[in-house]
Amino acid sequence: MTARRRPVAVLVAAGIVFVILLGLGVWQVQRLAWKTDLIARVDARVAAAPVAAPGPAEWDALTEENAEYRRVTVAGDYRPDSDVLVQAVTERGPGFWVMTPLRTQDGWTVLVNRGFVAADRRDDRPLPAGAQTVTGLLRLSQPGGAFLRANDPRAGRWYSRDTQAIAATLGLPRAAPYFIDADRAGGGQQPVGGMTVIAFRNNHLSYALTWFAMAGLLAFLTLRVLRR
Repeated sequence: MTARRRPVAVLVAAGIVFVILLGLGVWQVQRLAWKTDLIARVDARVAAAPVAAPGPAEWDALTEENAEYRRVTVAGDYRPDSDVLVQAVTERGPGFWVMTPLRTQDGWTVLVNRGFVAADRRDDRPLPAGAQTVTGLLRLSQPGGAFLRANDPRAGRWYSRDTQAIAATLGLPRAAPYFIDADRAGGGQQPVGGMTVIAFRNNHLSYALTWFAMAGLLAFLTLRVLRR
């Protein structure tokens, strides 16, 4: 490559990389706007008055963006002897989420996360009898299992709240594709509800500034090279 062509090649290569870095920065700004809006919508849902839990006619339209953490209420009867214990680690230590099917007054079934029990109190989970009204947060199914640990229905080992797999294992008819994290009941009874952790990582601003800074540094270094 001749000395005359070398600056042109450097400028073209630097220009391509510069555009890519700017594009990544703009993409992170867009992600920041999306995440900020998502957090605002979730905060509004959690603070809102509860609405009726979605029935079968609404299930296909449920998405993370329009339904997750929606505050809902539903009435029905718990199905006895059907608890599924899902391994969990919370601020109270290791233990289990207690997932119990509730047959609604309209005839369909929804899994209710009645709350957390410590590992050494796994049998201390009395089931309320008779008609119940459950209020809590709608959560979409968590299929598969946990990191490096797959759910094993045959062995009764559950690592995620996979509503479809749990419903199939229990033979539940017309089971909702979501579960409800029940609110905490009074009196300190087991299981302990109301322990939903709502947290979103939002590092998009720092990522955007990093990409823009790299683009600026590249432009500065390119100009220095071309001036030599």
